[in-house]
Amino acid sequence: MTMTLQQISDRIEIQDLLVRYSHCIDTRNWDGLDEVFTPDAFIDYTAMGGAKGSLEETKAFLGRAMVLFKSFQHMISNLVVELDGDRATARTICHNPMVMDRDGGEHVFICGLWYVDELVRTEAGWRISQRVEERCYTENMPEDFSPPE
Repeated sequence: MTMTLQQISDRIEIQDLLVRYSHCIDTRNWDGLDEVFTPDAFIDYTAMGGAKGSLEETKAFLGRAMVLFKSFQHMISNLVVELDGDRATARTICHNPMVMDRDGGEHVFICGLWYVDELVRTEAGWRISQRVEERCYTENMPEDFSPPE
């Protein structure tokens, strides 16, 4: 399939947007998510035990939940984008090691998931209007672990 310059530009911009999301999360820059999501975005992290709701509710949840972790990385790959004018969908793999202090030492567990996104072109560029996580796997997650409500 031959792509137009606009399609190539859109794909690069969407890829950069998804990387920006990971960077905001990994640097605990919750307000940076305002440049990733639309103001009326719906975000659903329930498949991995998190919250669902608006952007503001999600930022508040992240502020409560991520303090449980000493460090983490959200590594994304295998992005599939479907463009439809000023709208797009994306499905992206996320490999996410999480480090927490536990029982006098560090405990590392891994989350594997998919981000399933709906995106829209805005005057400020591409933004995610809906993000839903789909669980793929976890490895070494403590049996008694649960994020805050």
